[in-house]
Amino acid sequence: MRENDLLGRTFDFGVRCLKLLRTLPNTSEYQIIKHQLGKSSTSIGANYEEAQAGSSKADFKNKVRISLKEARESNYWLRVLKAINENTNEELNSLIVESREIKNILASIINKLN
Repeated sequence: MRENDLLGRTFDFGVRCLKLLRTLPNTSEYQIIKHQLGKSSTSIGANYEEAQAGSSKADFKNKVRISLKEARESNYWLRVLKAINENTNEELNSLIVESREIKNILASIINKLN
């Protein structure tokens, strides 16, 4: 996979999460999830984008590591959403799969840098 493919995927993932969040109710439990998932899902791409201009290999690796942490957090909040949502939501299911794939790709990048 070329790096700019991952840039596009992480960007699209963040946008898709934000669009999903628009569809959720405004109850207090969903407000917590909206805030957390909105931040973590967009942070994946932002940190990976920043990694592209890393000043050193260590800087690049650190930013990718942050992206991985945010991907893990996003996956968590998506799974919470699935657990509390009574309705089947194909977009939510698709985002859970995508978050898992992004986690695996980022972890692979970090492992190759060791």
